[in-house]
Amino acid sequence: MLGAGFPLLDVFLSTLFFILLTSWIILVFHVFQDIFRSADLNGPLKAIWVLFALVPLIGCLVYLVTRGGSMHERQLYALQDQQKAFEDYIRKVANTKE
Repeated sequence: MLGAGFPLLDVFLSTLFFILLTSWIILVFHVFQDIFRSADLNGPLKAIWVLFALVPLIGCLVYLVTRGGSMHERQLYALQDQQKAFEDYIRKVANTKE
């Protein structure tokens, strides 16, 4: 190993690897969330994107390049739906307690 003779370098490289691995896992979760949230993809296309996103780093980068521009829009629609569901729930609870 490169840092075997230098313990501090070994710790640095291990920490760097752990940070990169954690970042990749977080990126995969965000991509999966966007794939399953997307209404314009059908089942087989979602399955293909999921399998492709599991290819370390390249699959996620290709997804971000091809479909990343509209990820924020899908996130916004999901947040608006959550807000509407919350407001409907509050109205329902407020009406039943009167």
